[in-house]
Amino acid sequence: MKRVTIYDVAKEAGVSLATVSRVINGSNVVKGPTRDRVQAAVDKLGYKPNAIAQGLALQKTTTIGLVVPEASFTYTGQIINGLIDVAKIYNYNIMLHTITAGITDVSGVIENIIKSHVDGVVIYDDKLSIDDLSELGRYNIPIVVIGNRVSGSKICSTYVDFEKAIYELTCKYLEEGKKNIAIVEDRKNPSVCQRMIKGAEKAFTAKGLTFDGFLKIPAEYRTSYAFLRRHFENHSYDLVIGYRDSQAMAVINAAKENNIAVPDQMEVVCVIDTKYNSMVRPQISSFSIPSYDLGAVSMRVMTKMLQNSEEEQVEDSMELSYLFTPRQSTKD
Repeated sequence: MKRVTIYDVAKEAGVSLATVSRVINGSNVVKGPTRDRVQAAVDKLGYKPNAIAQGLALQKTTTIGLVVPEASFTYTGQIINGLIDVAKIYNYNIMLHTITAGITDVSGVIENIIKSHVDGVVIYDDKLSIDDLSELGRYNIPIVVIGNRVSGSKICSTYVDFEKAIYELTCKYLEEGKKNIAIVEDRKNPSVCQRMIKGAEKAFTAKGLTFDGFLKIPAEYRTSYAFLRRHFENHSYDLVIGYRDSQAMAVINAAKENNIAVPDQMEVVCVIDTKYNSMVRPQISSFSIPSYDLGAVSMRVMTKMLQNSEEEQVEDSMELSYLFTPRQSTKD
């Protein structure tokens, strides 16, 4: 079957190509009767506008670039699902790009995406540094950052307040008289790690105490596990907090090898909740993060930024809630 073209529509409606183009691109220039005649021809012939050509005419591509770290797919699956579902509702396409640690960086990837003429960029990266966040401000394109609270000209963000989460968790343990609390350094996520430390410090300060439980991993150790196995020979804690599930597993294994019982002698919590937390033994207590909602809300924020509606103000940052999920690695 021959593909119906804009020329066929113009011939059927008895108008110029420019008139058909204006109608299908939503221009208000074409008068009612002519518009109706063109629309009737479109419906009769079953004409489907070419998305690329239509995008060029509108100066829009209806495509959003999505940037995620290659190593974070375990955590980002639901985020991507939420983003795609909302994108479908508003007829946007998603162009996925990945960042590989030590090979590609955020600014380089974004520049390549912008060259492909996307309408906006959504970035999931909980490792973004202050310099990275500042760098984003120079791009004249709508950007939504997932995982870091950041705002600026044409930049919005959706995030979960991990500082507050650790503050509340630490307060609970301090109220129970458990003051020997440690946070394990996450060299892959320094930004989040700093927020966790701030949360603990804030809780200790509120009780008139000083937090000194940051476990910085010396450079000579390649993994958290290697360091913790040696460290636990002479140290034990009421509570050890890690960011990733793999760190919490390293804590549990290192404790077991030093005859420290979890959770009877030492409790363990990780921040990010994944399917693996309930599979290992003991099951790891963690924070349930609304991953799907992070993606869905981020895409909705992006559509508002692109619509640039004066009637509906776009918030610079959207904070989503979390829920602590106790399992076998904690007593309560």
